Parts: sequence; C-alpha cells; structure tokens
Amino acid sequence: MSQEIFDKVKDILKDIENTAVQSKDELEQFRIKFLGTKNVVKPLFSEIKNIANDRKKEFGQLINEVKQTAESKFNNLKISLAEGEEDAAGAEIDLTAPGAPMTLGARHPISVIMNRIIDIFERIGFTVAEDREIEDDWHNFTAMNTPDDHPARDMQDTFYLMNSTEMLLRTHTSSVQARVMKAKQPPIRIIAPGRVYRNETISARAHCQFHQVEGLYVDEGVSFADLKQTLDYFAKEMFSQDTKIRLRPSYFPFTEPSAEMDVSCFICEGKGCNVCKYTSWVEILGCGMVDPAVLENCGIDSKKYTGFAFGMGIERQAMLKYRVDDIRLFFENDVRFLKQFTSA
Repeated sequence: MSQEIFDKVKDILKDIENTAVQSKDELEQFRIKFLGTKNVVKPLFSEIKNIANDRKKEFGQLINEVKQTAESKFNNLKISLAEGEEDAAGAEIDLTAPGAPMTLGARHPISVIMNRIIDIFERIGFTVAEDREIEDDWHNFTAMNTPDDHPARDMQDTFYLMNSTEMLLRTHTSSVQARVMKAKQPPIRIIAPGRVYRNETISARAHCQFHQVEGLYVDEGVSFADLKQTLDYFAKEMFSQDTKIRLRPSYFPFTEPSAEMDVSCFICEGKGCNVCKYTSWVEILGCGMVDPAVLENCGIDSKKYTGFAFGMGIERQAMLKYRVDDIRLFFENDVRFLKQFTSA
C-alpha cells in the first residue's frame, strides 16, 4: 500500500512538471490544483499511517519536493505571463505617432498679483520678509498696540488653536513687522506678503483665508509725505501712469495718523461704474504713520525714529484687476476659471 502512495505523489510531480500554462486563467487553475487549500496532495496525508516507519522520512521529502516544484513553477509562469503581456502591449505602440500634447500650467492669479506687487516695491528698496502663520498673541496683537478689549481679539474674528488663548492663526502679516522690528534696529524697509486667517462667514466678498502684503519703513525723519509718495508710485506702477490717489482719515490701532487710500477708477476712468459705485474712486489699502507705542513695544526709540506702514489684500487687488466679482473663485481650483489666466 505504501508504494502506491509514493507512486501517486510521483505522478503528481510529473503532472506539475508537464503542465503547460498559456493564460492567467490557466495559471489560476494550476495554483488551485497544486497549491490551493484543497490541493491534490493534501488527501494523501491521511494515508501516511499505512506507510512503513522506515519510509516515512522519504515520503515527507517527496511531498516537500512536490510543493517546492509547484511553487517554483507557479512563480516562473507568473513572471513569464507578465513579460508576455508587456511585450504585447509594446507591440501595439506606434513609435512613429506624434506625442500627446502636454498642457502647460500657469501661475495662479493671486500669485501673479502678489509677485507684481513685490516687484514694484523691490524696485524702490523694499525687501521681502516672511515668517510663521501660527503666531502668538503678543506679536499678532499686543505688539501692534491692539488693546485687550479690542474686537479683533474676539473669538468671532480670530482662529485660536485648540485649548490655547495664546497661539492663533495670524490675522494679518503685521506680526512679521513686529518680529523684524524686534530682531533689528532701523533703518528697516520691508514688505511682508503671505496668507492670513480670520473667522469670517465666507461670501462673494469675504473669505476665512486670504492673502496680504504689508509694508513697513522705519528710519530717522520718515514722514507722511514719504508714505504718500511711495503709495502714489505704487498705484501708478500697478494700474496706470494716469492713476490718481486720495487719502481719507481712518483708524488702525498700530498707526497714528491712519488713512484709507483710494485710487481713481481705472475701469471707467472717472465716468462712473459698478466697480467704483459711481464715485470714480476705488479703495485699495489702509496705511498710516507707525504709532510710537508700536515702536517702543518692539524696542525701537520712538523719539529718534519714525515710520510708516501700509497693508492691502491681494484678493481685492486681483478682483479689481481682473474684474472678478466673487472671491471664492480664487480658492475653488476650477480649471475653467484658472485657464483664463494662462497668459497673465
């Protein structure tokens, strides 16, 4: 009886060696038959009790040979079939056919406007300063002369980190100005571009995240006339040489005096339109002379040095420049919208 079992195992071994496989389906049938949980060898194990003790070791070795042979052949067949598929796929490729056209990307409109603003101010000596978006309360508010009871500190306006009343997502890039003033003494002439966050309801005119460029110039003898001349140069370079500016009194905690700056409407050229609301003027930024308290907070002698600062929203400039009426379009990544700026 034991010899019959040996013969059956040897027949299975020959079957494995002689089996030809031409497809993935046939390969799967091979695996099921010889390596599956119910393979043809497994039932023979119940007959091991009928094998003479002196041949049981020989039987075990023969079974291992069957298993190893099946596994080796399965792996080789799998590789062979995969290579055959690659060759077949390659044979179908027409190497003389022209390549598929590659669509070129373009800068995002916000990046285009931001780079343009940076370039304008770099021409007159401003350098770019960048810093963290997760900021502490002191650099974001206190250093900027924002009182403890100021509405901007309210949770409705600011994103604070969970379980923290000190760390927050910066609400303006003024925090970069504070860090620069703390780190070095005047003369200081920087612009601080970057993303900022405010806890606002998202609408066509407002978003919870947007971009700003803020400017700072601190030195001996800096005056409001210097601020006006700088911003007049910016407006003419940004929009057109015919652009006029006007400054209206305003209030910001970190500047005194403070002003809002309007430019003459470059769309209707003073005739009146929906953009300027038929006033011939369009508001584009806030500015003012740096409050002496801000200088002192940052370790700068306010009796020796004066300075001016300004800040503008990049999305607002882009909306005006490209006549976009919904700020949300800049954040939705709709290719149909972005394709319009490929030549910008």
